[in-house]
Amino acid sequence: MHPKLTIELLKRRAVVYIRQSSPGQVVHNLESQRRQYGLADHARQLGFHEVQVIDEDLGRSGSGKVERPGFERLVAEVCSGEVGAVLCIEASRLARNGRDWHHLIELCGLVRTVVIDPDGIYDPCILNDRLLLGLKGTMSEFELNLLRQRSLEAIRQKARRGELQFRLPVGYRWTPSGKIEVDPDRRVQQAVELIFAKVAELGSARQALLWFRREKVSLPKKDEGPGQEITWKLPVYNTIWHVLRNPMYAGAYAFGKTESRTKVVDGRARKSEGHFKPIESWMVLLRDHHAGYISWEQFERNQAMLGDNAHMKSRMEPKAGRGGRSLLAGLLRCRRCGRMLHVAYSGTNGNVPRYHCRGAQINHGEDWCISFGGQGPDLAVAAEILGAVEGNAVEAALEAATRVAEQQQQRRHAWSLELEQARYEAHLAGRRYEAVDPDNRLVAAELEARWNAALQTVAELEARLRKDELSSETARIPDKETLRNLAHDLATVWNLPATDMRLKQRIVRILVAEIVADVDQESQQIILLIHWTGGQHSELRIKKNATGKHRRCTSLEAIEIIRRMAGKFPDDQIAATLNRLSLRTGMGNTWREGNVRTVRSYHELPAFSALQCERSTLTMEEASTRLAVSHKIVRRLIEAGRITATQVVPCAPWEISAEAIESQAVLTEIERIKKRARPLRATSVEDLPMFAEI
Repeated sequence: MHPKLTIELLKRRAVVYIRQSSPGQVVHNLESQRRQYGLADHARQLGFHEVQVIDEDLGRSGSGKVERPGFERLVAEVCSGEVGAVLCIEASRLARNGRDWHHLIELCGLVRTVVIDPDGIYDPCILNDRLLLGLKGTMSEFELNLLRQRSLEAIRQKARRGELQFRLPVGYRWTPSGKIEVDPDRRVQQAVELIFAKVAELGSARQALLWFRREKVSLPKKDEGPGQEITWKLPVYNTIWHVLRNPMYAGAYAFGKTESRTKVVDGRARKSEGHFKPIESWMVLLRDHHAGYISWEQFERNQAMLGDNAHMKSRMEPKAGRGGRSLLAGLLRCRRCGRMLHVAYSGTNGNVPRYHCRGAQINHGEDWCISFGGQGPDLAVAAEILGAVEGNAVEAALEAATRVAEQQQQRRHAWSLELEQARYEAHLAGRRYEAVDPDNRLVAAELEARWNAALQTVAELEARLRKDELSSETARIPDKETLRNLAHDLATVWNLPATDMRLKQRIVRILVAEIVADVDQESQQIILLIHWTGGQHSELRIKKNATGKHRRCTSLEAIEIIRRMAGKFPDDQIAATLNRLSLRTGMGNTWREGNVRTVRSYHELPAFSALQCERSTLTMEEASTRLAVSHKIVRRLIEAGRITATQVVPCAPWEISAEAIESQAVLTEIERIKKRARPLRATSVEDLPMFAEI
């Protein structure tokens, strides 16, 4: 028995700590694993009856920048005082950093636990052993840093020459001579080119994604593993985003685009990787290194577009147009504080925009700077835009037609390539089926099923192409002359509900750099200072609705008439009066009984009740009934001044007193009219006859 292994230590438990630094070592370095697991038998040979193996840290680095649950468990076991020895294959297995190593040795010295490796047994309570353990830990840490430094410098040197090989994105491959070339598969090439074409056309990675999924156009993806086979599937957002972000497609060899960062969490260093660095901080960037799908200038434009479209990250810059129901979203800046205006939507269908500056409220708890409805400013700016592009309307319409034709051609070309590959795979499956022995039914049945599946795929793709050709024939693009006629009425096309709002926004952002907005409270006007792209400025003033008002509010004149007539006349007569005055509802429609009832209810005005209403006057209909004449005769007598009558408002029903129609003059006139007698020639203006004898 070794002199350092006392009977007290042998009664305790021996712990074997096993670790390998990476998953690759766990899979391939099996001999190292066998040696470490063999330490359990070595502990029994030394006299330990209870041996515990801790191997949770297989595949985890010992640098101290990643969590090691196995090492933490080891430390906890040592602190319990029930561990007599800690066994490891070498000091680097326990820790590759001084902090963890010296912490463990300190704990072992406190509870009198020995450390055992193939070279010997060390007691941290003995000064010489403690010094030797410290040297082993320091050398292990130095060794790790030295190996890492040599490896990284070799990688950097090879990368600076553009010879370091790594996993290439889809669309490229390494040649046997170590060069990068475009994938010879034409379908893969066309798919990558189509990604860049759709992004340039639609101005957004998300809109391009929606197009690919809507049109059922699959994109290639490299599988993980040494073979890196290409599979085709409908894309997700990251598929488009990674293609746009990768400079390889611009013909540039780039290395060191990301970095790892270390933070101290709960007293321990935590390392995270994959953080993108700005282009100027990349370790290696060799432009024109290989053939590219796009130019470097196009790559830079794509990065700027992605930055503009990231509304939550672009700070105070104007935002790119990417859809929505407001024309000026992302373009308006507050004149008072300089912040970009937010947009919110309200209304029954959530399609009524409102712009407001609430940056001060969010950041400092202060009041809003300005706030105003969005429909008026949107219409005013749209009118300015239409006036600016009116001269180029024909060219714009022709360009739009060309774009539609290109989209159809791109989609059909992608499907044609997919059909060609499917036919090849079906032909290959057929040859494999024909080559098998028919008597071997187990194999033949499986190959036949694969052949049938391939033929079914071909049939589906052919049906899709035929359907697309038929739809293209039924929805032909208008000819040049038709487009010229349509372009002359650009305002009508612009205001159509079917016109894409995203297209309108992009047109506005081509012509307008930004718009500075303010509200004049005294004049109740919205002031918009348009900064045109060419450097010119123009000012627009739009009438601002008063608080609680909007474009479809009932006019004050109509409300006042309803207020004066409410309770005296039925709702249908009030509606008829408003229509005779050529007044309209807030929606621009004629008045009906229900409209009047709604306004009365909102303003809490009384309703007409024939039972409760005690009037001292008669209507024209009631007067005509008492006089036994038509209401037209009564109207003429009123207009002639023979019958005294009043109106609440012009065109309202007449109010006639009972005494007026019972006067002798009125009764005489009515009697004369009934007898159809010709009146005497009048000697004064007041005695002019009202009616000629029929």
